Amino acid sequence: MSNATLELTKALIRRRSVTPDDGGCQALMAERLTAAGFHCTHLRFDDVDNLWAVYGDTGPLLCFAGHTDVVPTGPAENWQSPPFEPAERDGYLFGRGAADMKASLAAMLLAAEDFAKANPNPRGRLAFLITSDEEGIAKNGTVKVMEWLKGRDHIDYCVVGEPSSSDKLGDVIKNGRRGSLSGKLSVKGIQGHIAYPHLAKNPIHLAAPVIAELSDTIWDNGNAFFPATSFQISNIHAGTGANNVIPGSCDIDFNFRFSTELTADAIKQRTHAILDKHGVDYTLDWHLSGQPFLTEPGDLVNATVAAIREVAGIDAELSTAGGTSDGRFIAPSGAQVIELGPCNATIHKVDECVRIADLEPLTEIYRRIMETLAA
Repeated sequence: MSNATLELTKALIRRRSVTPDDGGCQALMAERLTAAGFHCTHLRFDDVDNLWAVYGDTGPLLCFAGHTDVVPTGPAENWQSPPFEPAERDGYLFGRGAADMKASLAAMLLAAEDFAKANPNPRGRLAFLITSDEEGIAKNGTVKVMEWLKGRDHIDYCVVGEPSSSDKLGDVIKNGRRGSLSGKLSVKGIQGHIAYPHLAKNPIHLAAPVIAELSDTIWDNGNAFFPATSFQISNIHAGTGANNVIPGSCDIDFNFRFSTELTADAIKQRTHAILDKHGVDYTLDWHLSGQPFLTEPGDLVNATVAAIREVAGIDAELSTAGGTSDGRFIAPSGAQVIELGPCNATIHKVDECVRIADLEPLTEIYRRIMETLAA
């Protein structure tokens, strides 16, 4: 099984699938899933390829979700070996997408083939939701597939193959994610000569106390599953480049990562109240990337914890830390959602890699989850 998972991971890495390009990964997966008895539907929205595949006729639906697209490699000469030519070194498999998340895709597929062979008439159903739009703007991938599924089918359980592990395979299960709300703030002033400040209005000075209050505000205290909501500024831009000109505006990009203790609307209202209190002239555009979601211990979490304990011999930690994932588009449907995959230390980095010895156990963990919830 490990050799099969390793070879399939290599085959997927060789397919250059820089977002939103699928690079032929889904065609490879669909061919094998069809041979295993899955009914495959190819869904293309704009420039994004998506795959929906289902095995079984009735019963609860367990979905394995993932993405074939990868982030750009950066200068290829900075890699020890070409990023799209998988290479084995010191017990690791190197290549762009090795950890994020082609090893998971290979493990899912091998586990599904074994499951279908052993369960010709399962009591539940098994599905794959695969997109090539996770690493990009994520508007024509999983979110569109979920819209397409409305009225057609309903996901009960979902395992997202994102690299969730920290130090050892299976040591961390992501059972939720914080919400992500971004803002583009423009504080307006009056441009003028820096020697005549009484004839101008410096928007940087106007923005400073606003920034201080937004940064110092305790938005919430988190809860048993989530850390406290955080506010962070990512970019500030003002000025003409000259050192003798007071700028006419100051543009600030910021982001909230928020828990289930808050709503996006509540954050917006409190932010506008702070701005209005300081009397600044401003415009503010919001973008909600995803609502927070949480899957509390239940059928899916329990099955995953048990599979990890049986295969890896460790007790997994439940965590909601980290960035967003496509789980944010699946959880609102009412599905139980968790993320489980290999170690994430090298994702998006030069010389991205996955531990070869983890491939067989990951495949077996996925297979045991399938057996528990769908067999």
